[in-house]
Amino acid sequence: MKTLRQPFLTSAVGLIVPVFTSLLVCTAPVGAQPSSAPPRIPPPGITLSDNDRAELTAGATALRQEIDALIPTQVADPRVLAYLPDVEIFHKAVDWALRYNEFFSPKEVAFARHLLAEGHERAGLLRAGKTPWLEATGLVVRGYRSRLDGSIQPYGLVVPDKARTSVNRVMVWLLGRGEKRTELAFLSERESHPADLTPQNTLVLVPYGRFCNATKFAGEVDVFEALNAVRANYQVDPLRIMVAGFSMGGGSTWHLAVHHTGLWCAASPGAGFAETALFTKALAPGREPRTWWEQKLWEWYDATDYAANLFNCPTVAYSGEIDPQKQAADIMETAMAAEGLKLERFIGPQTAHAYQPDTKRALTTRLEELLTRGRTPFPREVHLTTYTLRYPESAWVRIEGMGQHWERADVRAQITDATTITATTKNVTHLAFIGVRPTTVVLDGQRLRHLRQATDNSLHFVKRDGTWQINNDLTNRNINGELHKRPGLTGPIDDAFMDGFLFVRPTGQPLNATVGNWVTSELDYSTKLWRDVFRGDVPVKDDTAISNQDILTKNLVLWGDPSSNAVLAKILSRLPLRWDAKQLVFRGQTYDATHHAPILIFPNPLNPQRYVVLNSGIDFRAEGYGNNALQTPKLPDWAIIDLSEPPGPRWPGRIAAAGFFNEAWK
Repeated sequence: MKTLRQPFLTSAVGLIVPVFTSLLVCTAPVGAQPSSAPPRIPPPGITLSDNDRAELTAGATALRQEIDALIPTQVADPRVLAYLPDVEIFHKAVDWALRYNEFFSPKEVAFARHLLAEGHERAGLLRAGKTPWLEATGLVVRGYRSRLDGSIQPYGLVVPDKARTSVNRVMVWLLGRGEKRTELAFLSERESHPADLTPQNTLVLVPYGRFCNATKFAGEVDVFEALNAVRANYQVDPLRIMVAGFSMGGGSTWHLAVHHTGLWCAASPGAGFAETALFTKALAPGREPRTWWEQKLWEWYDATDYAANLFNCPTVAYSGEIDPQKQAADIMETAMAAEGLKLERFIGPQTAHAYQPDTKRALTTRLEELLTRGRTPFPREVHLTTYTLRYPESAWVRIEGMGQHWERADVRAQITDATTITATTKNVTHLAFIGVRPTTVVLDGQRLRHLRQATDNSLHFVKRDGTWQINNDLTNRNINGELHKRPGLTGPIDDAFMDGFLFVRPTGQPLNATVGNWVTSELDYSTKLWRDVFRGDVPVKDDTAISNQDILTKNLVLWGDPSSNAVLAKILSRLPLRWDAKQLVFRGQTYDATHHAPILIFPNPLNPQRYVVLNSGIDFRAEGYGNNALQTPKLPDWAIIDLSEPPGPRWPGRIAAAGFFNEAWK
């Protein structure tokens, strides 16, 4: 059980267009039950005049027509496909602001006109085979199409001189919370303001982060999709990429620093939060109790529990001396000390929730030093800690199987001489060393000699009956015909939304009206949550329209029951449950099918390299809308829902039972 401390409040931070709200928004007093309906986020905007709405609607329609006219040229000129998102960001910004009533001031109406003009200009240039924005320096806005849902997502750049002809060092800058930061507001910021920290001679990437989620779930994926887009267009030094941010962005930085530690040459979190229980007072007296599985799932995002990984990532924290969010660095300093590490800190004297100017200058100088130094591609010693194979690697060490998910797993590995690696492990069953070429490996005191790399220039090991063996042929795929949890196939339910997914809508008659109505309601709820929090339209297909390509490339989210959803009916016999009009049988328990339904994640029997999910989208609900630290996984690998209790702010009904599959998906 984690010790309780006081909650932490955030002051508002204002930029050019949006009005920013606090990082921690209390939606209800302690012990109260907020409404089950999610709040409106972003909040409702102002009422446009009829003339303004008509003008902007016509402009957005015309820009969409220009974009659509470019699409047939993609085959003749592949650059159109690559750079079309750089045009589409302007259309989406205005179109969504119109569609969802997201204009918050008259200035934004004027800026929307500017964006439409900019979109028309880029479309015309692209039609002519010209892309001058690729050569631009200073503040530049661009976009990409996400593999998750096909949505267009913007990102901002601060491009130094000679960026197109140089190998660039990069800083990824993560933004604070802004509940009015629509795409339109984000583009306004990025065209008028650099990042708060801008090291010299550095290409600065400012991801949108899919709005206001502290780089969780799709927000996390956004950072890496935006970074990949930058790498595709500029020469990037992979040894000189840094991550930094402030407020919510500081929380994001703590998360990305400890979970992706092998990527960064340094990290600089400012303020923010680093875990769930203390920051949110989730376990305080009077609060609704937190289930055992929800507390276990805090291990997905709690940076404090991954502090050992900062052994491989120089971390320089900033805090205002009188900022309540100084707690994040305080608690991380304690967590790092427990791992034998010391946190480097800059503290702004008598400063609340902001960078103190003199301290900011000193911090920037220090970050420039770390960017110049860069990281070592193959450090002689690697410390890797994880609780899930969602985060399996650091530098040349990769955990490919665990004894038990959501319990701490560790690897401490050293290159002891030119031919030998020595490593100790805990809770690890499958292990790989990537890109290194030892002839001898000592694992937990066991010496393995005369090693030859697999075809991908790596060494893979499996632990059977307490003994390590070379595993280069299997590389942790299905062993002896059995499924195993591995990177990319771990659960819980929310893991399905970290890659391309597809909602599969039922077209048949449900087993009964209770199940059918619940499915319809939850499908609508999940669709709205994805648009609200992650700024994309959920991809949806009817069950009768699913193709082999969908099965090959997507995690399939099957809504309905065996009577209403044809895909579910097809695979039901290969899932670990029985379900008909009378009974739902799961793990030896029988439930009345007239008012129970399963939520489940499992390897897709039609393609075990992908997931199938039953009846769930991202599973935090209304409670998590106003507090990023509560936007954590709520359900484990499976749950049985009693539909006699209606959905609420935390759960989709009464949870009759819930739990995790073991490492063999049993």
